[in-house]
Amino acid sequence: MDSVVIQEYKDGVLTLWLNRPEVLNAFNRDLANGLTEGIRRAMTDIQIRVVVIRGRGRGFCSGQDLSVALDERAGRIRDIVREMYNPLIQAMRDLPKPIIASVGGVAAGAGMSLALAADLRIAAANARFVYGFSGIGLAPDSGASYYLPRIIGVARALEFSMLGGSVNADQALALGLVSKVVPVDALDEETEAFALRLAAGPTVALGLTKRAMYEGATGALTDALEREALYQQLASESEDFKEGVQAFLDKRSPQYKGC
Repeated sequence: MDSVVIQEYKDGVLTLWLNRPEVLNAFNRDLANGLTEGIRRAMTDIQIRVVVIRGRGRGFCSGQDLSVALDERAGRIRDIVREMYNPLIQAMRDLPKPIIASVGGVAAGAGMSLALAADLRIAAANARFVYGFSGIGLAPDSGASYYLPRIIGVARALEFSMLGGSVNADQALALGLVSKVVPVDALDEETEAFALRLAAGPTVALGLTKRAMYEGATGALTDALEREALYQQLASESEDFKEGVQAFLDKRSPQYKGC
């Protein structure tokens, strides 16, 4: 039996395929655990420089598998969110490497939250982002209340979440939910090009950039300035910094090693 999360590694890129296409890759415990395992692998494997999350079949991720939701309701749901979703979203935030969500078809509920928790999002023209929590009488989870207002603003996030909004790929691009929209048949090629470009970059500096941007989004200016000084020092101690400077002096393209 195939795993519900398939890991594929090539050229510095780890692709995590959500593999429950018969239910549009709906979340269950195995899917959440498999994604968390993949992110933690990327944390420790220095050969992995970028992570891509994708969905098999017609959708990215349709959210929680409602066929098991009623068995995980009421008093237990707090523990389920803590045990199933929170470790995944926190691991994605902590990973000092870029994460790309490549979205084809629907990303709904926790599936939309998963896409928002990635650092960058590329969408096929048939992508659809659905905020499904209020539609079934639930509040947001899986990091949605953290990421959505930071990406589109509090007022838009409230409107989107309270009214159970749905936007297509072009609307998502206009809102800033995604970085790029591509034709459906070009998603594979464009995702690979996007990932390889990041994988060829200075991984240490990119990781520090990710950390600085998230921390700076909510902190004071004085804290951001001091953090920038610290992270700049850490970046300058990398081999990639030396290569970048030498390449500039040599008037050639840098060949970063990710260390």
